[in-house]
Amino acid sequence: MLGSALLPPPLPPWDGIHPLIVHFPIALLLVSPLFVLLGFLPKVGRGFALAGLVLMVLGTIGAYVAVESGEAGAELVTRTPEVAPVLQQHRELADTVRVLFTVLTAVWAVLLFGPALLKNKKLPAAAPTVAKIAFLVAYLLCAIVLANVGHLGGRLVHQYGVQAWFDGK
Repeated sequence: MLGSALLPPPLPPWDGIHPLIVHFPIALLLVSPLFVLLGFLPKVGRGFALAGLVLMVLGTIGAYVAVESGEAGAELVTRTPEVAPVLQQHRELADTVRVLFTVLTAVWAVLLFGPALLKNKKLPAAAPTVAKIAFLVAYLLCAIVLANVGHLGGRLVHQYGVQAWFDGK
């Protein structure tokens, strides 16, 4: 009995793996701004800011995988009049989230590495701080969109009973 508990469970097929994958990018993308915020700390901030970028990159890659696996799983969903509009909105917002976090990740990379590239340019001293605060505000808005995607996915599962296919072997 204990021996089988130490073996990894079987992976579901691609069109059923979405529920297993989707929680990772959500968690990574929602925790990233905490590291960005800690990046404001003097002396140790750079390490936190870089960790935030790594989390954003991993979360954004995870978002691409989640969207693709969700598309595959959506092909198997029975579209009732109640499910169809919620599924469509979930799909559209998921695509939007993927784009938003791709842009946010690129912007954060520019904010981190841009000043070193522009060190010979005269920038106002407050410019990097103002840009980072604006970034965090934009991130908060994108995190709300991400939360709405998760909420719609939760409605599909818990309100309408949509399930991923898995043969249980």
